[in-house]
Amino acid sequence: MQSENNAGKPERIVLCGANSYQQKYYFNPQFQRLPEEIKQELQILCVLFTEDVGGAMILEFTPEGRLEFRVEVDEHDYLYDDIGGELKIRQYQREKRELLESLELFYQVFFLGKPLEGSMAGGQEEEA
Repeated sequence: MQSENNAGKPERIVLCGANSYQQKYYFNPQFQRLPEEIKQELQILCVLFTEDVGGAMILEFTPEGRLEFRVEVDEHDYLYDDIGGELKIRQYQREKRELLESLELFYQVFFLGKPLEGSMAGGQEEEA
């Protein structure tokens, strides 16, 4: 159920994002079935990032189902901290690893239709 852009390439799907310039948070309504605690954790993560380093931070899924951080900065924003932004993203990737991996799995199964690897759905695997 992947949409495509004008060039025929699968598009990235935004999960959520925050913008320090407009002081707004966005959560993609396609993901409403996520638990409320996860939605709140994502909001805190995005908003704190933009308050700490500025710019706009977006969490988006690649066509393959990987969850990536994308940062956009206004060209005239001289207060944006490039190094601090990169360090903050690495910190989130370490501290929120389990959450991020769970979101990737959720997206891959429910949006891309990939089967769960190692699931017990097929019963015990036969031994060779």
